[in-house]
Amino acid sequence: MPGFKPLQDRVLLKRVEAEETTAGGIIIPDTAKEKPAEGEVLAVGPGARDDAGTLHPPEIKIGDRVLFGKWAGTDVLIDGADRVILKESEILGIFETQEG
Repeated sequence: MPGFKPLQDRVLLKRVEAEETTAGGIIIPDTAKEKPAEGEVLAVGPGARDDAGTLHPPEIKIGDRVLFGKWAGTDVLIDGADRVILKESEILGIFETQEG
């Protein structure tokens, strides 16, 4: 994302929208929807430094689809779009893509 670069071990995410209907076909009103805990990585900082000053690069990369805690991160508005900034340690896992 041009114009914004996260610092240290922070990550910029775009939330992935939740389904608007349940498996049974019930439409969920906007007021009852929970924020999804899934997102796409848009930008990644250079990594965290340990006490000795050694840089530890992040394990995630731009384009990864990740799962994060429901209340993790800080919601921000960048270029008119809702985004989330969080530390890499707040990310619970990366969805693996199946190729073949």
